[in-house]
Amino acid sequence: MRIVAGKHRGRKLAAPDDFDIRPTSDRARETLFNMLVHSGYGDGGASPLLGARVLDACCGTGALGLEALSRGAKKAVFLDRDRRALKLARKNTGDLNEADHAQFISADATMPPLGETPSDIFFLDPPYGEGLAEPILAALARSGWLKEGAVGVVETGRTDDFTPPAGFTVLKTRDEGAAKITFLRYDAKAPPDSP
Repeated sequence: MRIVAGKHRGRKLAAPDDFDIRPTSDRARETLFNMLVHSGYGDGGASPLLGARVLDACCGTGALGLEALSRGAKKAVFLDRDRRALKLARKNTGDLNEADHAQFISADATMPPLGETPSDIFFLDPPYGEGLAEPILAALARSGWLKEGAVGVVETGRTDDFTPPAGFTVLKTRDEGAAKITFLRYDAKAPPDSP
């Protein structure tokens, strides 16, 4: 695993030594970020990552949040319930000298703590086949993690059913290998579904 682009381009990331943590592949990450950067979602057509506060939920190795920092994000919050995943994310963040721009939260993303500052960009990569994307999105919205108009990317299994909860609009989807990548926008005016 490597950082695909930006100031850390080509830098290696520590990967898990088993299959309990499933990192987003370099190829899928490159596709995802190219679509995000060239989407027109930023101010005046600029990359929406520049100066952004990013949430990497179900962060695993931290590859998505670190890719965002490499491409100009200001801060990344890494959230995961698996302590081994957070340890990997911390190691990768330290190896890239990004600790000053990172925060780590050990929590179940379906029951996150209250967000201190809403995120401009969010990434969600829950385990495939468990139907977690919808309840996690609703929980993050209820808990104040998402800014009005935040753009997010949800990675699910290609054959997983995924219908975003109220408050989220699908912008586009793309199949990438075994994954389906869904781009969303959060509208805080629409109340998220209750638990």
